[in-house]
This record gives sequence, C-alpha cells and structure tokens, in this order.
Amino acid sequence: MASQAIKAFREGLWGNNPIFRQVLGICSTLAVTNRLVNTLVMCVGLVYATVLPAVTVSLLRRVTPRRIRMMVEVLVIAAYVIVLKLALEAFLPDVSRELGAYVGLIITNCIIMGRCEAFAAQNPPLPSAMDALGCGLGYSFVLLVIAFFREIMGFGTVFGFRVVGGWWTPWTIMVMAPGAFFMLAIVVWAARGIGPAAAEKAQGGGR
Repeated sequence: MASQAIKAFREGLWGNNPIFRQVLGICSTLAVTNRLVNTLVMCVGLVYATVLPAVTVSLLRRVTPRRIRMMVEVLVIAAYVIVLKLALEAFLPDVSRELGAYVGLIITNCIIMGRCEAFAAQNPPLPSAMDALGCGLGYSFVLLVIAFFREIMGFGTVFGFRVVGGWWTPWTIMVMAPGAFFMLAIVVWAARGIGPAAAEKAQGGGR
C-alpha cells in the first residue's frame, strides 16, 4: 500500500499533473493568479478540499450505492468547501473578499471531483490521500509559478513587497485574464518540454 501511495503522489505531482498534463482547473488559474497572496490561499484551500474529500469518499466507498455515488461525492466536497469559506471569512476577511465567489466554486473544480471518482472511490484511504495531495500540490506549484511572474511583471511586487525600482513600467496585461493565458501557455510548454511527454518523444525518436 505504501508503494501505491508513493506512486500515486508522484503521478499527481508531475507525471499526471492536473494543469499541464490533464488541463484541468483552468478557471482558477486565470482568476486568482494576479497576486501571490490570493494564489497561495486558494492553493491551500484546494489542497484541503482535495485531500479530505478523497479520504472521506474512500472511507465510504464500500457503503455508498453506485447509483448515488457521484451525488454523495458532491455533498462531501460541498461540506468541506463550506467550512473553508466560513474559515476564510472569519480569519482572512480581506482575502476572502478579493477571492469572492471563487472559493465557493472550488466545489465545481473538476480536479477534486475527478480524483474522488477516478481514484478515491476505488482505493483505500492512504493511497487516496496521497493521490489527492500530489494533485493538489502539482496544481499549486503551477499556479504559484504563474502568479509569481504575473505579480512581478504586473505590479513590480512579490507577496505585496516591491522588488523592482521605479524604472519598471508595469505590464497591465499581466494583471488581466489574457496575461494568465500567456503565462499558462508558457508554463505548459516548458513543462511538456522537460516532462514525460519529452521523454516519450525521445524514446519514440530513438526507435
């Protein structure tokens, strides 16, 4: 089981990364990556909302009727996301206001539902948790990379602290949705160039 859990974690983190391999969760990539603080909070929330529902669905997999399994998964995810939304409103109200409806929309994030249905519903809790954790961290890594470049080019700051001088002219496009598209395309291109796709291409060329 431990080896299965490690393999599931590695796959989610890189080999089957939700963004640059599966192209999932793109809405939040475009919406919240103009500032690192907002992105970090969203990433922590998504990891939480991916791991705990996956464990819960795994624990309930033997007692959940197949015909209502997806409804149960949505209900479980919604319960955890509601707790997250209330916690943000209570402890980080400014960030909660900036993120707006996107926290609630975590419920509809296809990464969470996909891992519950494709993996957690058929596997024990530990591998399910590691699979969800790998996917959540892989997703977070991509979003934080995008947010870093968008914030530094769009505002000249990193986590709100200015890191470039007055000579820098902010790129307004980087704080808008098109900037997220450009950065996402560059990250996907770079990741596919050095990741499994490149290895498979090299092996195919060798044959």
